[in-house]
Amino acid sequence: MKMNYFVLGTDDLEQASNFYNALFDGQGLHSVAASERMTYWLGDDFAFALALPFDGKPATNGNGTMLGVSVGSPEAVDRMHARALELGAQDEGAPGPRGPKYSAYIRDRDGNKLCLSD
Repeated sequence: MKMNYFVLGTDDLEQASNFYNALFDGQGLHSVAASERMTYWLGDDFAFALALPFDGKPATNGNGTMLGVSVGSPEAVDRMHARALELGAQDEGAPGPRGPKYSAYIRDRDGNKLCLSD
């Protein structure tokens, strides 16, 4: 398993994007506005994003924050999603295609959100 990407929540996407554009300037990353609620910075073996929280509540140091991990294949996504639910995780999005990835979303028993993708 390897780290896939990391998302931080924000209530002001424009201000936060400006900050990270400046912070990452010269680092070989390019910025992609994936949607009106999310912006990515991408590079070799690096993916970082800012997002307005999906549930519409204010961003906190946990709401809007999500850890994404690459698990290798769609079959591994299915298997790990099912296993997480067996272990008491909450389903936050069944396995399926999302953009260029096959992904599933869960919250662990502490409420931390994870994305499992191929």
